[in-house]
Amino acid sequence: MQEIIKVGIVEDQVLFREGIKSILEAWERINFVFESPDGFSMLDRLQNSQQVPDVMLVDLTLPKHGNEEFNGWTVVQVLKEYYPEMKILILSAHDERYLIAKLIEEGANGYLVKESTPQEVYDAIVAVFERGSYFNERSLKAIQSKLTGKLKTPKTHEALTRREIEVLQLICQQKTAEEIGNELFISTKTVNGHRNNLLQKTGARNISGLVMYAIKHNIVEAI
Repeated sequence: MQEIIKVGIVEDQVLFREGIKSILEAWERINFVFESPDGFSMLDRLQNSQQVPDVMLVDLTLPKHGNEEFNGWTVVQVLKEYYPEMKILILSAHDERYLIAKLIEEGANGYLVKESTPQEVYDAIVAVFERGSYFNERSLKAIQSKLTGKLKTPKTHEALTRREIEVLQLICQQKTAEEIGNELFISTKTVNGHRNNLLQKTGARNISGLVMYAIKHNIVEAI
């Protein structure tokens, strides 16, 4: 039996918030356990919540707190500080590449525009829950665009072994440790060992960082 995914949402538009909850709860794996209409009261609400979400859907544009901005950027920073294991999936009306790349760089595990289909939102939730990240074509191109020109002669990091590069390429295809192990004929434990080595060697903090590293060094391409 598949594990139930506890989901929360930070969204100020009531109609959208209720709509996305109603649509996603039609899937048996999704259980909404938290909601907040703004970012500035989110932390207090979380601390008083009976259950903490595995995945938090976060709108980028949120109400101010007096004269103080408290938008999706701030929510990502707060969640990463107080709930580092929680996965964050941005749901935004904005489609600018620099926003997508910056938020992923800041720690968001995925980015979707609000015109996404319910199926893609569901797939993204499952992906960040099971694999730690979700990258569609829009996200990959945004990262690639941000990194273009940063290296004069980008090349594969010499410290990585051939096997580590193979594992990294499969991670970028959003495969699970078990799927990578089956494809490379190695154990899941060995895959996790390679992933830990990759994090240490590249200085990446998470799977999103590994993907950005791979694109930056031409190990994979966003096409």
